[in-house]
Amino acid sequence: MQNTSEFYCAYCGETNLTFIDLSGGNQQSYVEDCQVCCHPNILYVRVDEDTLDIEIDTEYAG
Repeated sequence: MQNTSEFYCAYCGETNLTFIDLSGGNQQSYVEDCQVCCHPNILYVRVDEDTLDIEIDTEYAG
């Protein structure tokens, strides 16, 4: 099952939309490039087990 969520680029601060694979677990991390400035961001994804609310923190990758 997939869901979408937004994150803010750690470099330029722009909002990005990403797909979250809920079958990947309640805590995930991976690198995704910003759709605006193309810099890589490390995404730290947390999914609430009960509500399936998604929180994403980002940091510079590089």
